[in-house]
Amino acid sequence: MKKVLLSLIVISCFFSSFAQSPEDVLRYSYNPQQGTARNMSIGGAMGSLGGDLNALYVNPAGLGLFKTNEFVVSPGLVFNNNKFNFRGTDTASKKSSFNFGTSGLVIGFNTPGSKWTSKAFSIGISQTANFNNHISYRGLNNQSSYSEMFAEQFANSGLEPDPALNEPRFAFGTAPAIYTFLIDTFYINNKKVVKALPEFLLEKGIALNQLKTIDTEGGIYDIALGYAANMDDKLYVGGSIGFPIVNYTRLTKYRESDPSGNTNNNFDYFELNDYLTTKGIGINGKLGVIFKPVDYLRLGVALHAPTFYSLTDRQSSDLKVASEAYNGVATAKSSLFTNGAEGETQYSATTPWKVIASGSYVFREINDTRKQRAFITADVEYVGYGGASFGADGDNVSSADQTYYNQMKTVIKDYYKGALNFRVGGELKLHTIMFRAGGAYYSNPYKDSELKSNTMQASGGLGYRNHGVFVDLTYVHNINKDVNFPYRIGDKQNTFAQQTGSRGNLLMTLGFKF
Repeated sequence: MKKVLLSLIVISCFFSSFAQSPEDVLRYSYNPQQGTARNMSIGGAMGSLGGDLNALYVNPAGLGLFKTNEFVVSPGLVFNNNKFNFRGTDTASKKSSFNFGTSGLVIGFNTPGSKWTSKAFSIGISQTANFNNHISYRGLNNQSSYSEMFAEQFANSGLEPDPALNEPRFAFGTAPAIYTFLIDTFYINNKKVVKALPEFLLEKGIALNQLKTIDTEGGIYDIALGYAANMDDKLYVGGSIGFPIVNYTRLTKYRESDPSGNTNNNFDYFELNDYLTTKGIGINGKLGVIFKPVDYLRLGVALHAPTFYSLTDRQSSDLKVASEAYNGVATAKSSLFTNGAEGETQYSATTPWKVIASGSYVFREINDTRKQRAFITADVEYVGYGGASFGADGDNVSSADQTYYNQMKTVIKDYYKGALNFRVGGELKLHTIMFRAGGAYYSNPYKDSELKSNTMQASGGLGYRNHGVFVDLTYVHNINKDVNFPYRIGDKQNTFAQQTGSRGNLLMTLGFKF
């Protein structure tokens, strides 16, 4: 843990204008399986089952089970309920939003006279990540201050205040902190040092009241094309190519204040607002095979290549400091140090690769699905989180850019590990009505044992199919555990908030066969 944090401090101190951080790896890759209502109701375990549009995003060989045409649309709602514990203080927050499950078209057709007895083509869109959320936590901290991060960045730069104000990489935190005198130079024991005003309160034994809120919006919308072929209803092979579109917005608010009521401490409070948008597009590919060695049994394997993104971040911030007699009330915006423009960073991102092994047992396995009675199915998925990376992009890539991203790649390898995820589900069919249930477990991607993160999922749903029309309704309940660092500094132990909470997903799929 110490090695990772020191590496993080090095890159943050010298390259603070960059918005990317190791946590961004999880934004693009640590998302539970999404899909149609049928897929979600059985825990997302679609790797060997097939016959569902969501095979595009799990195992495209499953498209090979289609021999007719099908159109589906999947609207839904998401309900977030977040709980945090930060230094002994519990807080809670909620947010609900619209969700969009897998929707699209499958065209299946027979090919008489060929050893590949049928083939299928598909186009779909799915919201593979939903970023709409609100989190908030607060607590009393007697160890450190957010402002110490700015003091470290300034001190390590070796610059004097005036040159530092003109340093582009300091525009979104350190420069405003210098300008408002949240941090300053002091002579202590005849030595010139950089200190933040809240540090003097900590040295007096006064714990700082800290509050952080993060509001995020947007999602990743993956448009995919898939093709699969069926050999004698025994072997199915398929592939898909996806074009995920990223639209992410984040407003981070941080407030730190003196709870003592003493107006002669030279510090009352500071408030920092940071606004970030990320937009971009990517490309990915998936290959899969499903094999039926005997009736009733289906085995599947799928490989997900990394997604390669080209992304653009735009960032702005503002800082307000009330330092009582020291400098009164002062404010500064990042635009003051960027000639009035937003900060812009172009970069690439590469997500981890995945491999999925699956198995299904179908009771009364026959081609006429109306006479199938039930199935059970399971997926085991491996994700190599440590293989994710970021890279410099755009026309003017400097050596500093390259250094930053090379160091970031090392940090990611030290920070994350490969992890196994498990999904299981089943269906009971009573003529036109189906009853479904499932569950999933997404394990901890962090290497360090102090950092606990996992997601447990339980789901259930109903389905109706008759005369080429079907309606599926599902509710999925996620129980989440994760950590959130309010800031990181190099010379003290870093503190973090423990996150627990839940996310509910109500999803409906309406489909037509033709």
